[in-house]
Amino acid sequence: FSNEHRPKSTRMWRMLLCVYADFVEPPQPDTSLRSLAESQTRLPCHYKVEDGQKVVQVTWYKELPDGSKDQIITAHFMDGHTEFGRYSGRVRFESSSPTENSALLIPSTEESDEGSYTCHISTFPNGNFERHITLTVWLLPISSLDPVTLVEGQSFRVAATCRAVGRPIPRLSWDTDLPGQFQNRTSEGGSVSSYYSLHPLRGMNGKKLDCLVWHPGLEQPRRISNSLVVQYPPDATISAVPSDWYVGLEKAELVCDIGGYPKPQNVTWTWRGGALPDGVSVIGGKLAFGRSIRLNDSGVYGCVVKNNVGVGKTEYVLTVAGESKGKTGGSPDDNLLLIIIGASAGALVIILVIAVLLVNRYHRHRNKKLEIELSEKTQEINNLSRQNSFRRLNSVSTDPRVQVHTCTHTHYNKQ
Repeated sequence: FSNEHRPKSTRMWRMLLCVYADFVEPPQPDTSLRSLAESQTRLPCHYKVEDGQKVVQVTWYKELPDGSKDQIITAHFMDGHTEFGRYSGRVRFESSSPTENSALLIPSTEESDEGSYTCHISTFPNGNFERHITLTVWLLPISSLDPVTLVEGQSFRVAATCRAVGRPIPRLSWDTDLPGQFQNRTSEGGSVSSYYSLHPLRGMNGKKLDCLVWHPGLEQPRRISNSLVVQYPPDATISAVPSDWYVGLEKAELVCDIGGYPKPQNVTWTWRGGALPDGVSVIGGKLAFGRSIRLNDSGVYGCVVKNNVGVGKTEYVLTVAGESKGKTGGSPDDNLLLIIIGASAGALVIILVIAVLLVNRYHRHRNKKLEIELSEKTQEINNLSRQNSFRRLNSVSTDPRVQVHTCTHTHYNKQ
């Protein structure tokens, strides 16, 4: 019956029931929801009844582009539930009592599930009630990054390409300190591409060039990590270990320090433009002398390295000293000890020289003093001797006997 033909008392009773019976969810007649593809989607529908009212049947519909409706699933309070057509096995009621809680679940949502849905509730005795839900299905972006191997000296060109597809269309950006430019292009189907271009230099090799993918379905941008690859020709330098070479030196080496990318794997050594001297072996980037150094090991040594970009070579003029220096050098501690010992020995020698000079000076002063005293004593003795001689002479002149005798003695001496 229509409302016009219903008894007045019945219409009044229905109005009273409508006051107490209503949808718990969704509260509004029209609701919009978003869901992610390949995730579970829940379409809410819960009609709450009061005493004297009963939900007889629940039916979910999806509106088609031509305006018609496609029946998805139905639940009857006595006959159970039924799934229809292509939805069979893809949808189910959330509750085991769908006439009480009529929410619909889509366990694995597909892009084709996007659209408008209707939850139709049939009650007794109050008739039918509906809720309309518009579902938008987002596709999380599928992204990729295609790096390009560059070579030093090339012109300005693309270094990496980042691509993404999703709903809504993702946004792309770059995280790098490299001096370059990028350009974004959007195509049909919800895909976008970003091209990062620069002028390749060897100092850029290994630098960060990450792509960031932005999408409303992601809590934070997705990072695709990438490092720029710039190849460049090798370079080489030779160093001698140790730096001073002399005849008899042991465990001497020439080291070829190699640059370039990719790093060269093979190193070629030459000597005076030809074969290496005997007793010498190549170990990686080293030229090792397995014997003591000879004078004729002098000469020009060459190191040649190659990679797939170019060739690098260098030369080193080695001069061997003619005389053996024995063990030269030493650790800083040994040198300091030698300096301390030498300084101590020098100080000791200076002290000894000073002591000898002081002693020598003392003895010379003393000898001079003794000479003076001896001279004075000698002069004093000579004076005493003369005085005694004068006295004896005077005494003889007064005694006649002594005089004759003296004369006789004097005469004898003359003879």
